[in-house]
Amino acid sequence: MTIRKYRHSDRNILKQICAICFDGISIDQNIERLFGRIAGKNWQYRKQNQVDIDIDTNPDGIFVAEVNRAAVGFISARPNHTTKVGWISNFCVLPKNQKKGIGRKLLDKAIEYLQAEGMKCVRIETLDNNDICLRLYPKLGFKEVARQVNFAMPIPSTPS
Repeated sequence: MTIRKYRHSDRNILKQICAICFDGISIDQNIERLFGRIAGKNWQYRKQNQVDIDIDTNPDGIFVAEVNRAAVGFISARPNHTTKVGWISNFCVLPKNQKKGIGRKLLDKAIEYLQAEGMKCVRIETLDNNDICLRLYPKLGFKEVARQVNFAMPIPSTPS
């Protein structure tokens, strides 16, 4: 297993990995369950769009885990040089590759990157039904700082 920097050729596979890994633990999926597809786009499209935003915003903060030269996970880290608080926006390891230390190594790499960027703190979020991350993050030294409730509602079309 190796961890390497993001390459432009990784974009599509990282988006696929993200859609697989966030099935059952995505706010976008919860929105779709309640309101259906929005603008003809499914939850996977919206979640994958967040990967595009990570890539377009800070490709240097994206690290890819490979097993036998195949991508099996990734992590996106964004420094905020003004606040000195870095953010891990996406973190995925394919289910068949979980519980092998890959996630821990990806998190270590992201934290190392944020530290080199001068960050003094790092934040990461998960949903309350993501049992894997709820167990992993405290083991790695993360402390729960808040619980958040997310709300959504459809916006009615404006009459023409």
